[in-house]
Amino acid sequence: MKLITLLGPTASGKTEFAVQLAYEIDAEIISADSRQVYRQMDIGTGKDLSEYTVAGSSIPYHLIDIREPGEKYNLFDYQHDFHNAYSDILNRHKRAILCGGSGLYIESVLKGYNLPDVPANPKLRAQLGEKSLAELTAILKSYRPLHNTTDTDSKTRAIRAIEIEEQKLRQTSSTTIFPPVESLILGMNIDREVRREKITARLHTRLQEGMIEEIEKILNSGVSPEELIYYGLEYKYVTLYVIGSLSYEEMYRQLEIAIHQFAKRQMTWFRGMERRGLAIHWIDASLSMEQKIELAHSFIAKE
Repeated sequence: MKLITLLGPTASGKTEFAVQLAYEIDAEIISADSRQVYRQMDIGTGKDLSEYTVAGSSIPYHLIDIREPGEKYNLFDYQHDFHNAYSDILNRHKRAILCGGSGLYIESVLKGYNLPDVPANPKLRAQLGEKSLAELTAILKSYRPLHNTTDTDSKTRAIRAIEIEEQKLRQTSSTTIFPPVESLILGMNIDREVRREKITARLHTRLQEGMIEEIEKILNSGVSPEELIYYGLEYKYVTLYVIGSLSYEEMYRQLEIAIHQFAKRQMTWFRGMERRGLAIHWIDASLSMEQKIELAHSFIAKE
């Protein structure tokens, strides 16, 4: 049974749609979200686990709450975990829906990216740990061009990126070959202004629901501010507020802007996926759930 992929930018309603579709076709959901893998990080990542129940039935989900806050989780880890979950679902003769907004994670499994298995290098990390982010960025540029800023968001990310590049030079890493996964891809197409309104409203709601308290609890559990800032967006800006580096107003304004920019980057990535040969069937997010499900059934019937 072919995988169904449901992607879309943040605040497009993709999770609710995926859960309803899973209920309709008796499927299980595999998350494609780079931060929902972490336990305790619930409000800030928008897990909305209450949405995974339809008409009294719980929809099984995978790759949510599988790591502890502070741990580093990367694309290589995700590929392994995805294929383990996908094989398990198929072995039980069920359908799987891959749902999320992390375009790189989605594309890595659909196109079968081959990534080196690079172990930690404590000695190199100790040497690099004494350098500034600007110095680390310069070092990383000496290995390869920087096509985006993700690898230099923080010292931790930059050090890991350099670690991978150094291992590539030594050519001692093993490579696990993952085959491409054939999938019907559905995309949530939401009007830009509507998306902006939903993002702003959702941020306000999450702050009211205890996002600051959630992050304070994680920090009090022993996770360092730098480790939380590593996860970006809500965990970056709210942590900076909690430790006194930003006022509440500065935190809110900067975080709101960052989420809008993130949603824009998500759509840019999805459009890039289309240019790279992956066909996405776009569904208007403003349609009723009944209309969305009907459209999804029509695309599934044409497989």
